[in-house]
Amino acid sequence: MILEKYIEQLVNSDKIEQVKKPISKNLEIAGVLKALEPTPVFFENVKESDYRVAGNLFCTKEQIAAYFGIEIRDIIPTLSGAIEKRSKPEETDAASCQEIVEGEVDLEKLPILLHNKIDGGPYISSGVVVSSDPEYGQNLDFHRAMQIAKDRMATRVVSGRDFHKFLKRNGEVDVAYCIGNTPEVLIAAATSVETGVDELEIANALTPINVTMAKTVDLMIPADCEFVLEGRVFLDERHDEGPFIDLTETVDVIREEPIFEVKKITHRKTAIWQGLLPGRSEHKILMGMPREPTVYRSIQEQGVNVLDVNITPGGASWLHVAIQIEKANDDDGLKAIERAFAGHKSAKHVWVYDDDIDIYNEQEREWAMATRFQGDANLLIKNREPGSSLDPSAEPGTKMTTKIGFDCTKVLETKGKSFDKARFPEVDLKKFLGE
Repeated sequence: MILEKYIEQLVNSDKIEQVKKPISKNLEIAGVLKALEPTPVFFENVKESDYRVAGNLFCTKEQIAAYFGIEIRDIIPTLSGAIEKRSKPEETDAASCQEIVEGEVDLEKLPILLHNKIDGGPYISSGVVVSSDPEYGQNLDFHRAMQIAKDRMATRVVSGRDFHKFLKRNGEVDVAYCIGNTPEVLIAAATSVETGVDELEIANALTPINVTMAKTVDLMIPADCEFVLEGRVFLDERHDEGPFIDLTETVDVIREEPIFEVKKITHRKTAIWQGLLPGRSEHKILMGMPREPTVYRSIQEQGVNVLDVNITPGGASWLHVAIQIEKANDDDGLKAIERAFAGHKSAKHVWVYDDDIDIYNEQEREWAMATRFQGDANLLIKNREPGSSLDPSAEPGTKMTTKIGFDCTKVLETKGKSFDKARFPEVDLKKFLGE
């Protein structure tokens, strides 16, 4: 779906806040998004740009589920199915993202947001980056990019990701930064799959999409995104990048990062810039939620009956994982922990619960840990290994960290007190209250 069409649906159903007064792309838009989170916001009069801005569009699982027309409990099966049954998108020569082909590159004309006073500059934070490698083919991923000139940006390239591999192998890589996407593309770009899988095929399995050839680089891109910045990233040409707020809501350090030279800008006639607050709920949902199917599948492969996975907001939607299983064997909880770490290598702490525990309810999770967990029997401590670069407590440079799992499931054979919560009778209050 075209993002503008989705925003029109939100307007028609009164599910988006419309800001019609003049507002600046520098700090003011970010401030309003933070104040109104998780309510979607549409800014129709940006002082420094002719383009409109929208943000907070996909802050919750409820919003994601509503977009796909499914229940929240169906998100993981839906994403897992799309990964397994990916399909090639239809190609088109009439792409809406190329309705306007700018004659010159001038990033100053775009409403690239300054999110925070500490930021190193205006940042693209919602850009889905398409790149390619001669051996592995296309890849989709998220890479933030800080504007440093009218046609140049410094882009954060995380070590170990596919794009980093492509850049190390080739020295320079053609890219297309696609801004203004709906969830099928956003989620596909954030999934964790083996190198060589074109995530646009995952997007197409979620909802059929069209793709088109970019104007100046040999890449197939989402045909209905709002803006496309085409160009090239150079491994050995570097510039200071940062500070910036990362997923953990902490301030990331300044690094020397590769230069992204923008060679062409295309967009829809009535294009809308997609803002995304770094470190806040939309960032967390789009980063963490797509990893849940990977954890789910990893546990399932071990033969454990996994029911649900929640990469929790309190763990920055990245470092903490809560898992619900239907326990059949005494060691199912510990098996699930091991497989969760295998499925999401950035996870730092993992909890496993029985099917009677709501893993979205912090009080129920704490109760299960208090009544069903014993440290000498149910605690798994892994040897130090690489974790997440987003964890400020991990060893700088190596990402080395200690990973811990907590099996909070009850034993299969109870020898003492019951592990079950007592249930009170349910009554119809209308029979006893009121006149």
